[in-house]
Amino acid sequence: MSAKENQETLGFQTEVKQLLDLMIHSLYSNREIFLRELISNASDAEDKLRFEALKNDELYEKDADLKIKIEFNKDLKTITVVDNGIGMSREEVIENLGTIAKSGTKEFFDSLTGDQTKDSQLIGQFGVGFYSCFIVAKKVEVITRRAGEDRANGVHWVSEGESEYTIEIVDKPKRGTKVILHLRDDAEEFLDSFKLKNIITKYSDHISFPINMDKDDESSDEEKDVTGEDTVNSATAIWTRNKKDINDDEYNEFYKHIAHDFEDPIAYAHNKVEGKLEYTSLLYLPSRAPFDLWDREQRHGVKLYIRRIFIMDDAKQLLPSWLRFVKGVVDSDDLPLNISREILQQNKVVDSIRSGCTKKIISLLKTMTKDEEKYQGFWKTFGKVLKEGVVDTQDYKEDLSFLFRFSSTHEDTEEQKVSLKDYVDRMQEGQNSIYYVIADSYMMAKSSPHLEIFKKKGIEVLILSDPIDEWVTSHLTEFDGKAFQSVNKGELDLGDIQSEDDKNKRKKNSKANDELVERIKGVMSEKVKDVRITERLTTSPACLVSDSNDMGRHLEQILQASGQTVPDSKPILEINPDHPIVKKIGSEKDNALFNDWSHILFDQALLSEGGQLTDPVGFINKLNSMIIAMSK
Repeated sequence: MSAKENQETLGFQTEVKQLLDLMIHSLYSNREIFLRELISNASDAEDKLRFEALKNDELYEKDADLKIKIEFNKDLKTITVVDNGIGMSREEVIENLGTIAKSGTKEFFDSLTGDQTKDSQLIGQFGVGFYSCFIVAKKVEVITRRAGEDRANGVHWVSEGESEYTIEIVDKPKRGTKVILHLRDDAEEFLDSFKLKNIITKYSDHISFPINMDKDDESSDEEKDVTGEDTVNSATAIWTRNKKDINDDEYNEFYKHIAHDFEDPIAYAHNKVEGKLEYTSLLYLPSRAPFDLWDREQRHGVKLYIRRIFIMDDAKQLLPSWLRFVKGVVDSDDLPLNISREILQQNKVVDSIRSGCTKKIISLLKTMTKDEEKYQGFWKTFGKVLKEGVVDTQDYKEDLSFLFRFSSTHEDTEEQKVSLKDYVDRMQEGQNSIYYVIADSYMMAKSSPHLEIFKKKGIEVLILSDPIDEWVTSHLTEFDGKAFQSVNKGELDLGDIQSEDDKNKRKKNSKANDELVERIKGVMSEKVKDVRITERLTTSPACLVSDSNDMGRHLEQILQASGQTVPDSKPILEINPDHPIVKKIGSEKDNALFNDWSHILFDQALLSEGGQLTDPVGFINKLNSMIIAMSK
């Protein structure tokens, strides 16, 4: 029979040209993906042979050295991927290559049971990865023979990515498959050893079978094997190994490799989940923050692998944004990708892995808190980001609150060392609330007039000076059954700490100064919501507080700085009737002077908490007038 008589022309078994054109030109955004897909198919073929040979080792045909070979020819403008795996028969070629989206791998995978399924390294699940080669190739040849078949039963498949393909029976001495890509003119960039090796290293470095290329002049003698080939991939997916067999140095080196960091990570967590959902995660906490840590829109996330095949660098769906500093790898058999395997689709599987990875990081951090010095290093670097967690979700509020650290009036340092547990353990008898003060800086908070009564009574107050803190306190409302209470917002409630004498004194002062309060309120009605006698102050004449239902001043400033519209709200002016200035104001009969004194009192209170005067010149003129008047 002549070659022509042996050759047949068959049509693809689907809506063909349009579908192929869609896949070739629209499905894949990255052209280099073609090599990943072909290597994945080759790896599948090796795995299939390994499985089938468990029952019939004659399938190895006296060659059990499973490997993949990548070749290129600049003169012919071809790239060839060769494997010595299971190969295909004529019927399998028609079924798998002649039917778009017909995946032999998936069919084989579905046929496996028990431990075979668990141990399988099969990758391809869509049956369209092969056609990605038409992104770079104007013609594709496949020469294959199934293991165990006679050499005369080889199959030669050819297509130009149109509506037809040719197939013929050929002689093929060795089992396996050879895929030959005849490159388009605009794809000649891939005819380069360095570029091909980079693509292999990026996407297929952890394939369990060696991926070889012919040696070149730049290869060192150590890299070259006796066959004159370089093994390009490392074939050491560290996360797939037993944790007992991996030492710290290996973990640290792998981190530096994937994170492009020169420092060791501060901690890591290696976890394998088995059962209904199976995946492996290897997650790291860096020692230092990346430069774009505060850009929530910046690319972040862990590296995603599907059965050792690299899919994407920044699978942000697998970790929340407040863990964007975490580096590492997630490898799963079950993740739903879009058909090009470039986009991770959201569903319950993704949600489960995201939840599992998040809990693992939280558990790792809880363990780290046992070494407070080590944890301090982490908190200084990433604490502000971690606080975003209670703003983004309530799911981990309790766990995160355990991890938070704050400055406090109990410590004479700006460092955030105090945990909420520390605070609660030190609470005074009769104290029912966790008190905190919000300020623009630590020093401003320490000198805040709102702390005067707390200093007098020796009550610890947490100092919150990070920009996100007011958001945090609006979502984190209690810890260990103790409510959070701002010392610069709402009416102050000292609970049972306040003595009966203090309560009676306040009532007496309030009644005695009713006239003064109303008089100041009349003058300052445009600037303040209310005027009242204070419980906070012992040495300062006045302070400003926000109403319990209003947005705090610091949050207002942040929102305004970001260009957002903030609802109008007025502060409450609290006055200390025992202060000489307040007494002077109370005795002032001249209405003009009384008005000036009232405005000075307000402006002083505003300045004391870091506010900005709307009319600084007016303030200075009023103050100068007062000084001159008092000096006469």
